[in-house]
Amino acid sequence: MELSYRPRRLRRTPALRALVREHHVRPTDFIYPLFVHEGATNEPIGAMPGASRWSLEGLVEEVGRAWDLGIRAVVLFPKVADGLKTEDGAECFNEGGLIPRAIRRLKDTHPGMTIMTDVALDPYSCDGHDGIVSAEGVVLNDETVAILCRQAVAQAQAGADLIGPSDMMDGRVGAIREALDAENFEHVGIISYTAKYASAYYGPFREALDSAPRAAAGKPIPKDKSTYQMDAGNGREAITEAQLDEAEGADILMVKPGLAYLDIIYRLRGESNLPIAAYNVSGEYAMVKAASERGWIDERAVVLETLLSFKRAGADLILTYHACDAAQWLRQG
Repeated sequence: MELSYRPRRLRRTPALRALVREHHVRPTDFIYPLFVHEGATNEPIGAMPGASRWSLEGLVEEVGRAWDLGIRAVVLFPKVADGLKTEDGAECFNEGGLIPRAIRRLKDTHPGMTIMTDVALDPYSCDGHDGIVSAEGVVLNDETVAILCRQAVAQAQAGADLIGPSDMMDGRVGAIREALDAENFEHVGIISYTAKYASAYYGPFREALDSAPRAAAGKPIPKDKSTYQMDAGNGREAITEAQLDEAEGADILMVKPGLAYLDIIYRLRGESNLPIAAYNVSGEYAMVKAASERGWIDERAVVLETLLSFKRAGADLILTYHACDAAQWLRQG
């Protein structure tokens, strides 16, 4: 064959392939999600093999392990006792609550680690929603935002570096930015869950935190979160959300879930110069683990390929429960 250009020339050896590779995954790309509870021992999460609800002591050790593997950011999620859950989720802004104590402990023991938090009411709500549910069963927007601002300030006071509003209430990024600035926390960043979809991929996460919507006597509770999280059929709407969040002061934009929404990551990359984060969510993690345990896939190869797909789509950062395993594999080469 008379071919002037043969693309296979640059695929011939590992060294050549590495020389022209367009995208790379590094441990410093990861934000490692960690669940924390008040218990004295670590509790394995059945639906997420390899993940646990960490005690404060266990959390310190796990963050140290992540640091040693080259990971430089973690995000904390609380498993809150039922006795502390209320309709308004007021425990979320308790300065002596679980998350503020965890932040302070990590800043004492691992001062260089970037600490990201979650801002939403679902772990603290007896109704299991990200916002306050009215007596008529409506998730209230503006009333919720007022509580979220108090939660964000409490986390910043404890030492959080990045505030992560995951609630999807309208206007919350701007309100949180204003609240942080009013308390002299101009240096604290906001990583907004910009395009968070009402997804079926969140099941294991809700088991880990016991944060799913739950029925209440005499009060209609929405069975899902579709009135505030985005519809899975919408793509252009993600651009609108991104434009609003950027205008309100977000520092980083996030797409959640990641793997089923690579097209959204790609679209936002073309619309914004802000860093883009992808959340490789619990359901995506659990499917890989289940298939690997059955010997159906090569876990290492599938995980690294998946993480690379986020970077290729345009993500700068990846929230992933695979973080420590992936960092170890990358170190091994």
